Amino acid sequence: MDLDRKAALLGGQDMWTLPAAPEIGLPSLVTSDGPIGVRGARWMAGDPAVALPSPTALAATWDVSLARRVGELLAAECRRKGVHVLLAPTVNLHRTPVGGRHFECFSEDPLLTGEIGAAYVAGVQSGGVGVTVKHFVANDSETDRMSVDVRVDERTLRELYLAPFEHVVRTARPWGVMAAYNRVNGVPMCEHTELIEGVLRGEWGFDGVVISDWTAARDAVGCALGGLDLAMPGPASVYGEPLVRGVLEGLVPEELLDRKVARLRELHDRVDLSERASPDGVALAREVAARSATLLVNDGVLPLAPSAKVALIGGLAADPRILGGGSALVFPEHAVSPLDGLTAAGVDVAYSRGADASDRIAPAVMAATATARDAAGRVLGEFPLRDGALVWLGDVPVPYEELRTVEISGVLDAAPGWNTLAVEGAGRFTLEADGQTLFDGVVRPDGADPMNVFFLPPQHQVLADLPGPVVVSLVHTVTPAPAHQPYVGFSLCHRPPRPTTGRMISEAVAAAREADVAVVVVGTSKEVESEGFDRTSLRLPGRQDELVARVAAANPRTVVVVNAGSPVEMPWREEVAAILLTWFPGQEGGHALADVLTGAAEPGGRLPTTWPAALADCPVTDVTPVGGVLAYDEGRFIGYRAWDRHDTAPAFPFGHGLGYTTWSYDQIAVDGLTVTVTLTNTGDRPGREVVQVYLAPDDPGDRPARWLAAFTTCEADAGQTVSVTVEIPRRAVESWTEKGWQAAPGTYRVLSGLSASADSLAI
Repeated sequence: MDLDRKAALLGGQDMWTLPAAPEIGLPSLVTSDGPIGVRGARWMAGDPAVALPSPTALAATWDVSLARRVGELLAAECRRKGVHVLLAPTVNLHRTPVGGRHFECFSEDPLLTGEIGAAYVAGVQSGGVGVTVKHFVANDSETDRMSVDVRVDERTLRELYLAPFEHVVRTARPWGVMAAYNRVNGVPMCEHTELIEGVLRGEWGFDGVVISDWTAARDAVGCALGGLDLAMPGPASVYGEPLVRGVLEGLVPEELLDRKVARLRELHDRVDLSERASPDGVALAREVAARSATLLVNDGVLPLAPSAKVALIGGLAADPRILGGGSALVFPEHAVSPLDGLTAAGVDVAYSRGADASDRIAPAVMAATATARDAAGRVLGEFPLRDGALVWLGDVPVPYEELRTVEISGVLDAAPGWNTLAVEGAGRFTLEADGQTLFDGVVRPDGADPMNVFFLPPQHQVLADLPGPVVVSLVHTVTPAPAHQPYVGFSLCHRPPRPTTGRMISEAVAAAREADVAVVVVGTSKEVESEGFDRTSLRLPGRQDELVARVAAANPRTVVVVNAGSPVEMPWREEVAAILLTWFPGQEGGHALADVLTGAAEPGGRLPTTWPAALADCPVTDVTPVGGVLAYDEGRFIGYRAWDRHDTAPAFPFGHGLGYTTWSYDQIAVDGLTVTVTLTNTGDRPGREVVQVYLAPDDPGDRPARWLAAFTTCEADAGQTVSVTVEIPRRAVESWTEKGWQAAPGTYRVLSGLSASADSLAI
């Protein structure tokens, strides 16, 4: 294989695939997002995917066996779609609750993140599919993520941010790792020889492929010397011709390319998409959603009495947010809302909208057709749509160079009266209803970040007095994009006539007053929680806090269900009878919620991240670079490590969560690094408990007051006493020093209890 051919193999063939090399028996490999479902090589709903709960939800189960089963399901989805490499999991840490991609990461704790991540990887790869553990490393916020230079001392980097990657690499032997956009201590991660060649490959023995985040590779010589194997996407990348020039100019040894091609060939050899039994994805999505549901408060109102008359309230109760925004997006065949789930479970439900999480309008619910035309108006292709949204990214299904317009059209089942229609997207549009032009103009993107057009496209809304069902049409004039990243994305959105928010809240309050129990579903919107930007507030958007406060005043038996992937402020938390977190619960979230509320399933979740009372209380909130630099000045004190030495207590500590039974921790015994905890189910029904073991040095010095050292789960019948045993890894008593990892001298208390802050058994 000559130099040109080798260099060409190391860049993407297109947006999602790698080039084939038939002369050496290598087929093209297909990659796909994402962490909670397999979208496939086309960013469209034509091939539905199972949508699982968010990574924060999976981590809330604290169940490594369940995480492995999730990986096995995702591998089956990859095989079904012909995908060879899954671009997941994300094992960056919850450094701060304002991180925009918080929902896509597992936890603030490196051990919990590493254990869940390793099980996930093992599950995927057991199904013959590769992973790319991401984003290596210190890619923990979104502001200026393409260029930010994270400054972090080596001890913090080793003990926190590298730790979950190290655990996954050493434990699960992943076939791929994804290098991040950011710099670390001045060096771009795709060119970071010290961390890629020195730590990842040298110290940890990683033998897989290092792949760039999309467009993260910027310099051929720097990336080649730094250890990057694959530069994505293609066909234009920093590899190919620029890499050939680097070799010919003597800047890059050709044997480096040989090693990279060899690793690529090893990836081909490892992948096996042969047919095998597949798990039941719908059942597993429901199981994970129920197991992850985290009960923060309960005065006895849950589980619901069988005969309870329930007022179900909130826009998210009918139109839930099942997954986070950005590259985690998948298109499920269906999504079960809380209203659907409770109704199917036979609960006596009366629904009121109350308030919405967003003023944005959702894509129109309609059977639509997308028609692509060239400049002369000739039809290039027609494609059915499941609703009014269209996204073609990378793989445009018609010749992109000929494409001039795309039209979304269909019959909108509108109610008579003033409906709201919206154009979502950037560029030139013409919107018509029943032949009448409602908008003809240009919608401009918000802000300077070009990624906002993709992650949070602008909306232009218009009011239309419609007689009932009408034919609607939205025509978008396509603006040519770079050939290696063709993109067409826009939506025809619709909202039927409805009362004002004030009136809807009043109606919800009246319904709550007449019910036995009020269940209010609140949460975030894609404007405040998504890839591409960080959060500026933890407050619930819109008038949702007002809705909860007024409903709770009308009915003291108010249950609040929080549909969010990350922490939110809950100023009404002491005014309600119960608070249940469902995270982003995936496509079966409504059924899982009904299972938990009725007691058919126990809320099994425990917080994988500390939940603050207010953003102002949080120890770490800085995500804005200064002069291009984001300094991790807090060092190793993030999450509960920081809260332990903070003046203000959080609303709910790391590891907190209630079930429908109670537990007593009876005894703890330590033999070397082996810890046995004995506990009793003191309630009147079977239950599941997450047993957490922490180490607390008697003289912490510059170390945290305590840290998670091991965990496991157990189940027991009512009144049953059980014992569980965990092994504390030696790393738990080591610190990073100038001489490497060394055991920190001194004595330690071994703690076990209901959370990181609970009164604990100790020895």
